[in-house]
Amino acid sequence: MSDYNAIIVGGGLAGCSAAIVLARAGLDVLVIERGDECGQKNMTGGRLYGHSLEKIIPNFAEEAPIERTVTREKISIMSEGSCLDIGFGSTKLSATPETASYTVLRAKFDKWLAEKAEEAGAEIIPGIRVDRLIVEDGKVVGIDAAGDEITADVVILADGVNSLLARDIGMKKELEPHQVAVGAKEVLKYSEEIINERFGLKAGEGMAWLTMGDPTLGGFGGGLIYTNKDTLSVGVVATLSDIGHGNISVPDMLERFKNHPSIAPYLEGGKLVEYSGHLVPEEGIHMTPELTRDGVLVTGDAAGFCINLGFTVRGMDFAIESGRLAAEAVIRAHSIGDYSKAGLGYYELALKNSFVMRDMDTYKGFPTILTMREVFEDVPAMVDDIATKLFTVDGQAGQGIIMYIVNTLAQKTSARELVDLITKVLEAF
Repeated sequence: MSDYNAIIVGGGLAGCSAAIVLARAGLDVLVIERGDECGQKNMTGGRLYGHSLEKIIPNFAEEAPIERTVTREKISIMSEGSCLDIGFGSTKLSATPETASYTVLRAKFDKWLAEKAEEAGAEIIPGIRVDRLIVEDGKVVGIDAAGDEITADVVILADGVNSLLARDIGMKKELEPHQVAVGAKEVLKYSEEIINERFGLKAGEGMAWLTMGDPTLGGFGGGLIYTNKDTLSVGVVATLSDIGHGNISVPDMLERFKNHPSIAPYLEGGKLVEYSGHLVPEEGIHMTPELTRDGVLVTGDAAGFCINLGFTVRGMDFAIESGRLAAEAVIRAHSIGDYSKAGLGYYELALKNSFVMRDMDTYKGFPTILTMREVFEDVPAMVDDIATKLFTVDGQAGQGIIMYIVNTLAQKTSARELVDLITKVLEAF
């Protein structure tokens, strides 16, 4: 007889979500977390779309340690010394718990979610590294953690993008540089009043601000700012295969972003309270590994469940949903006493019919677009040129907005190259 019905490796959003659902169903659940506590190792830009967690903990934002409710979106195309902003603000963004999104600090939020898992009846052991999965006759039957072997009917892997455990048993291939991005983030402290004043926010309101172009010197990636209650999450993300483009390191990208004339005034006077780095899945559905085998399932970042669309980054809601669906698959398998790949088959079927795989499939062409150098180098330069001409008044006769665009395109790229770029974008979908 196994020590537990389920062992979950990783105490992040996917792991804790799975633990809550399993424990509520009466299963014996153990969560193993490598950090000294859940959330200690987790780093993110800081935005959580709440719809998936609402299914597990309705109205969770009333008690969870959220920072702010996002009511304003901002996207910027940046060149050196210039910035074209596209902004949107609306109460519709937070009209219902299902449509609302929040800025969060993962150290606080994940710790709270882990506490909810313990309240449901799950056991959590932090500060332990799982060295390997125990496999007998092709079935995963437990884990080896620091020499202690613990058995389970099923193991759920929620151990992050690199997931060495999934790699060790051949479910996941070694990551390629183009499949992941490196994120570097600082958390800067201010008073709540200063943040509200600088970003034009009311108490409790938040902004999500994503940028591309100059922060990475035309490399694949961009900068981000999320407003927290009395801090700002400020970071850059760069695809691993593109690091070195423009002879600039990721820490230097972050400094370049912070010192850009359109960014620096918002950050003046901040006190550094956290600096962290993290690998982020980047290739979407193209990097999804084998998700189930006898006695094991893969969830969250370990399964590559993340998409970067330029105007938004999705990952946390995918992690929570995949954790919930993995738990439901285990509950079904438990009811029939079959933890084989077939017995756990509900997981992949449910994922296929969920927003996770549907959105991943809908936006499967975005990784192709992100490999097009023109998007990150030429587009910001052309936007800079067009906007400068459009907004400059010097007493000379203007050409009109259409001619400004035509002339800029003619200077920066040939008609053939423009057609080829548009064709590539369309073919990506």
